[in-house]
Amino acid sequence: MIRNNVPQILFFIFIFLFLISNPVNASWDPAKDGDKIILIRHSKAPGVGDPPGFKIKDCKTQRNLSKEGIEQSKKIGKLFKKNQIKIDQVLSSQWCRCKDTAKYAFKNYKEFTALNSTFQTPYDKNANKQIKELRDYIQKWNGNGSNLVLVTHYVIISAITDVAPRSGEIVIIDKNFNTLSTILTN
Repeated sequence: MIRNNVPQILFFIFIFLFLISNPVNASWDPAKDGDKIILIRHSKAPGVGDPPGFKIKDCKTQRNLSKEGIEQSKKIGKLFKKNQIKIDQVLSSQWCRCKDTAKYAFKNYKEFTALNSTFQTPYDKNANKQIKELRDYIQKWNGNGSNLVLVTHYVIISAITDVAPRSGEIVIIDKNFNTLSTILTN
């Protein structure tokens, strides 16, 4: 009996996997309207977390972008230009892989501590404070028809959205933190 249902089972598995890997339409349309928040998880950087004793101001002590991550960052910038996405400002975590993603994609950016990773000790103690600061900032922000770009980490994006982003993934939300679109860049 099961043998006869194998094609159907495989079909449902395929549909399930497709739906969980693409929870929202991959469309730039919401950002073209402006006044959206565009979250970007830093581009590809091999490994997880950072080495023990890393220092925020010393990139040599951190996990950094790979060559593929640098190219992915440049691709992100090209996608913004190709889709004519207006940018009010670009803010980045202080981690080097985020700053490098912002630099290669957009050239100009400012650091914003609320976007810093809270994945590891001792930074995990800042999670609630940072998320509150980030939510408050977004609520007060006025893009005047342009978009706010935030380059950050998995842990921050997943804390304010329903998305578990991949490296270099773009998540477009509104000021009410509703996910409008996700765009893969790899």
